[in-house]
Amino acid sequence: MAGAVKSTAVKSKAVSIRGLVKEFGPRRVLDGLDLEVAPGEFVALLGRSGCGKSTLLRVLAGLDPAVGGEFSVPAKVSVAFQQPRLLPWRKVWRNISLGLRDVNGREVAEKALAEVRLADHADAWPLTLSGGEAQRVSLARALVREPELLLLDEPFGALDALTRSAMHRLVEQLWREHRPAVLFVTHDVDEALLLADRVVVLDRGRIVAEHRVDLPRPRRRASFVDQRLEILSDLGVNDAEAA
Repeated sequence: MAGAVKSTAVKSKAVSIRGLVKEFGPRRVLDGLDLEVAPGEFVALLGRSGCGKSTLLRVLAGLDPAVGGEFSVPAKVSVAFQQPRLLPWRKVWRNISLGLRDVNGREVAEKALAEVRLADHADAWPLTLSGGEAQRVSLARALVREPELLLLDEPFGALDALTRSAMHRLVEQLWREHRPAVLFVTHDVDEALLLADRVVVLDRGRIVAEHRVDLPRPRRRASFVDQRLEILSDLGVNDAEAA
C-alpha cells in the first residue's frame, strides 16, 4: 500500500483527504474516503461501530501512518480521547503542560484550567478527579497547544447525562473562543446536531451522507427533530426504533 502524503493544509482547508485507504489484514476499514474540513468548522462523524470513525482520527493525528491515499492537516493538531489518559503520578497542571516548550508551564496550565472551570485543581492528583473533571483536564491539555485542528474521539461517552450536557456547553464555548477546526466522533445523533456545523455519516469506510446544520446556537433538541430522523435513516434506524 502506498504511503499517505501528509502536509500543512492551505488556509482554505484545515483538512483535505483524498482516497484514504486503511486496511487491517484483509479488512478495509477506510475505503477511498474523501473529506474536506474548513478552518474553524465543527464536523461530527457518525456511524455504526467499525465504520472507520476512530481509525480516521488516529490517521489524522499521526498515530497510524500505514495508509494509502493523500491527506493534509495543519501543523498544530491536538487529540482528546474517550478516556482522559492522564498520568496518575503527575499533578494536574503537569499533565497539561507535559511536552510544552513554554518556560512558564504552570502559568499556561493554570490559564487553561481556568477556561475549563477547574482553576482550583492545578495541584490535584488525577485519581482524585471525577470523570467529568478528568475529561475537562483532557480538553485543557488539548487546547493549551492552541491547535488549528482538534480531534475529539467520543470524549463524553463515559459520562453521565448531566455531566455530558455540561460538557456540550463547555466544548461549544471553547470552540467559539479558540476557533479550531473540529472533527468529533460520536455515536449520539442528538450530540452531533447540538454541536456540529456539519454531520458526516460513515459506513464501511466511506461517507454515505452529509447534513449541513444551519441552526442558531445554542440549540435545542426540538429544533432539529426532522434532521434527526433523516440521519437515523442514514444509519439504518427506522422510525419505530427511533421513537
